[in-house]
Amino acid sequence: MLMVREGGKLTDTYRDQSLALAGTDTSSSTVEWAVAELLRHPEVLAKAQQELDSIVGPGRLVTESDFPQLTYFQAIIKETFRLHPSTPLSLPRMAAESCEINGYFIPKDSTLLVNVWAIARDPNTWANPLEFQPERFLPGGEKPNADIRGNDFEVIPFGAGRRICAGMSLGLRMVQLLTATLVQAFNWELPEGKSAEKLNMDEAYGLTLQRADPLMVHPRPRLAAHLYQG
Repeated sequence: MLMVREGGKLTDTYRDQSLALAGTDTSSSTVEWAVAELLRHPEVLAKAQQELDSIVGPGRLVTESDFPQLTYFQAIIKETFRLHPSTPLSLPRMAAESCEINGYFIPKDSTLLVNVWAIARDPNTWANPLEFQPERFLPGGEKPNADIRGNDFEVIPFGAGRRICAGMSLGLRMVQLLTATLVQAFNWELPEGKSAEKLNMDEAYGLTLQRADPLMVHPRPRLAAHLYQG
């Protein structure tokens, strides 16, 4: 899906702001979305904690070397990036030549943006696209082999091709490690009077996909005290 602005050209200021915001907001907002979805789906959180307890154990914190064995947790990360891509629109590109895509004529020098958010919620591609279902990425699910690194165009949170996000590998590792640590080390509770079922999941659209209401939660340690010491 494309958004087109005919004859448009980006200013250097807009381009610089896009890169700066993308670099500072994307990882933290994705982790925030992941925790929010886990609060709304306690059965998913319980499965993730059970997997971490089984693979990692209670005596140490999760590390990157554990990720290949954490198949359910990896599915959670993929589903979070599908529903809540950190950058809902790709960085703008300019059409070098006039062309036609799926019946739409794109004039030369048009500014093009790929709607990453809409692609990952397309009901022609995804079953129940608005539902948070990590199982869709597991064996037996609808997309067990789907990759979020730009190889499968149904879900491209980092873009694709030679202009894929330069910080993809670092950003993905940061999101995985921080989310896994939060899931392993803490139980999470909403403030008194708040219920997970009524948690506001509205989005604040911009260069990055933020929550309209910041997530407020109370952490409760679930591991030995010495693991929380710096």
